Amino acid sequence: MEITFEDFQKLDLRVGKIVEATQIPGSRNLIRMMVDFGTEQRQAVAGLLRWYKPEELVGKKCAFILNLQRRKMMGVESQCMVFAAEDDAGNVVVLQPEKDIAEGSRIH
Repeated sequence: MEITFEDFQKLDLRVGKIVEATQIPGSRNLIRMMVDFGTEQRQAVAGLLRWYKPEELVGKKCAFILNLQRRKMMGVESQCMVFAAEDDAGNVVVLQPEKDIAEGSRIH
């Protein structure tokens, strides 16, 4: 399915720095992250525990979408979503900029 360029422009894609990460109590795979976007911090919830220890995520700058509809997982609201890639073998990695760039930088 193709989308129009105008639809793509509606996406608020930004670089965020993970400043805190903890496993959500009672979950097997969910990590709660606090993410700094320069002018604000948001909470993200992602099923990454199989591939990352929470402390491994702290300090990483990653790609996020900010204007995705919010949802609760295990009672914790996710206010943005981290981008990750998965290969055919089931390996998952979060997407990071190749060079350092300021938190909140827009992704085009």
